[in-house]
Amino acid sequence: VAIIGILAAVALPAYQDYTIRAKVSEAVIAGSSAKAVLSEAFQSGGVGGMTAAATAFNVTPIAEKTSKYVGNVCMGAVGVTGTICPVFPPAAVNWPIFVTINATAANGIPTGLLNQVLAFSPNVNNAGAVGVPVAASVGAIDWACSSATNATATARGLNVVAGGTLLAKYAPSECR
Repeated sequence: VAIIGILAAVALPAYQDYTIRAKVSEAVIAGSSAKAVLSEAFQSGGVGGMTAAATAFNVTPIAEKTSKYVGNVCMGAVGVTGTICPVFPPAAVNWPIFVTINATAANGIPTGLLNQVLAFSPNVNNAGAVGVPVAASVGAIDWACSSATNATATARGLNVVAGGTLLAKYAPSECR
């Protein structure tokens, strides 16, 4: 009985973290649509196309960008669950995508994670000082994902221009 109790004490917290991570992985899926918008805009219109796409994306109604686990998706600045994204472009234009976590008692994500963020930073052949797309950039966009850490993106040679705030233990492995 003691051995089973010890095993349960170790396994239960690990399982709880796993279930939270599975719910938070929806943020990566939500970020995928925003990444597709910017990637297509870059291929067809360069950095000007990216700015136009980000401006249009940020004024998309909040109801079209949220779900049970995702509170907001914004480009250029962190959004808050249930509010309209800040106006794009911000002072420094580098097109990061911020996916805000919606954490409530009803959805099973601890409420302390409300408005925590996963961030996606675009990289094009490591152009410019930090890999941010510039007017002369050519190629496809690679996306660096970050939570409170960005070790995976850094190990892949991607530059992170905007960091997230979500604790790494709750982030998908690509975003740790």
